Formats: sequence, C-alpha cells, structure tokens
Amino acid sequence: GLKKIVAIRASINNGLTDILKAAFPDIIPVPRPKVGLRVVPDPNWLVGFVDGEGCYQIKVASCPKLKVQLHFQITQHIRDAELLESLVVYFGCGRYSKYSDDTQIGNFLVTKFADINEKIIPFFQKYPLQGVKLKDYKDFCKVADLMKNKAHLTVEGLNLICKIKHGMNR
Repeated sequence: GLKKIVAIRASINNGLTDILKAAFPDIIPVPRPKVGLRVVPDPNWLVGFVDGEGCYQIKVASCPKLKVQLHFQITQHIRDAELLESLVVYFGCGRYSKYSDDTQIGNFLVTKFADINEKIIPFFQKYPLQGVKLKDYKDFCKVADLMKNKAHLTVEGLNLICKIKHGMNR
C-alpha cells in the first residue's frame, strides 16, 4: 500500500523529494489521466479557479519614467496549457506564454489597461470572487479607477497607488 501511495506522489507536479527517491529507488510514477479541459465550463467555475490560482498585481516601474501597470494572471503547469489558452478566447484578451524552455510553467496574462477595465473587471463584477482574493481584487479596482481618472500621473495619486499596492497579496 505504501508503494502505491509513493507512486501516486511521484506523479504529482514536482515528483518525489530526494529523500523519497533514496528510500524508494524502484518507484515508477503512475500515469496521470489527461483531463484536457479546453473551455471554461461555467463562469462560476472560472471564478473559483481564479480565487485559488489567479493573481491581481500592480506594477510600478521607474525606468525610463514612472509607470503604473495592472496585471491579471493565472499560472499553471504546462499540462494545462490548453485551458490557459482558452482563457484568451473566453475573455477576448490577454496572452498565453510559457515562462521559459527549462520550466514546466505556463501563464495567462492580461496587461492592457483597456482589456482589464472593459473585460476583466466587468467579468468579476458580474461574477464576484468569494474568497480572500476578493480583497486584492477590490484594491486592483481602486487602482484601475485612479488610473481612469489619471491620478497615477500625479505625485499624490502615485503615492496612493503605492500604498494600495503595499497592502496587497498579504
């Protein structure tokens, strides 16, 4: 029974730890069934998925000039590439990319302000988040409103955005 459990553990994301590999050198990972979810089955499913796996970020860069950018992203193992690619179609915006050739990580990312303002935020207004990520989403929306009103172009507005950003993802 223990070897079956270790074989299942070997098939999950990062596989076995070095200690488990040494303790069970003959373990063969069990094959994982391919789920192949290619489309979002329901908007409420997507809300739950984002509640667990999504990220709302505020980026403030100072090079070559001060710039504020909003990012909405979902990161997953590349075996879920089809699902993340389908989000580009579902939302009608964003892009899917693999982090780099040496990782097994893919990313759905929306950075264009108009897309965030006209597609992402209205989606989550219609289908609200239920978990702790709702707090980050509300802060994300506050910054989007500040940007709509051009407050990010003032020192006071930029300071407020930095304060909001500092309180997120805690």
